[in-house]
Amino acid sequence: MASRDGDRAVALSRQLARAHQELRRRIREIRTSLGHGRSGDDVLLTHCLAFCTALTSHHQGEDNGMFAQLLRERPDLDATVANLVEDHGLIASILSRVSELADRAAEPGGSALEAIGRELDGLAAIMESHFGYEERTISEALDAGNPDTDWPDLVFGFGT
Repeated sequence: MASRDGDRAVALSRQLARAHQELRRRIREIRTSLGHGRSGDDVLLTHCLAFCTALTSHHQGEDNGMFAQLLRERPDLDATVANLVEDHGLIASILSRVSELADRAAEPGGSALEAIGRELDGLAAIMESHFGYEERTISEALDAGNPDTDWPDLVFGFGT
């Protein structure tokens, strides 16, 4: 039975990496569209806001579910989790700016796509660093066999 629990934990680690990969893909797609005008502004803004919602949902699931569970099992991860939660706050403030810019861009005569692109460029760099750190530290704890509860749907489902 311990083997099955360990297999499940490894699967959670892989799911975390896949979720991060999907978020990377989504932001890359939006940034490419912004840079090449390949999508109508309204469609692009819709995709951008959907991405912001997905990333926010992912981080809320981590903060309120995965991290809370890990800290109950592994209080030694307190400093690591604190760093990750701090990153989530920084990312949330960038997402808020992106949302505000998207609202402005959607107004008649509004043009904030270049500013959105700059914010997304910075966000992508922060996400890459954050995801790498999280995958190295939290994935190790997931692989150690910590039990999960209902948080995987929140972390991996992006609110859908």
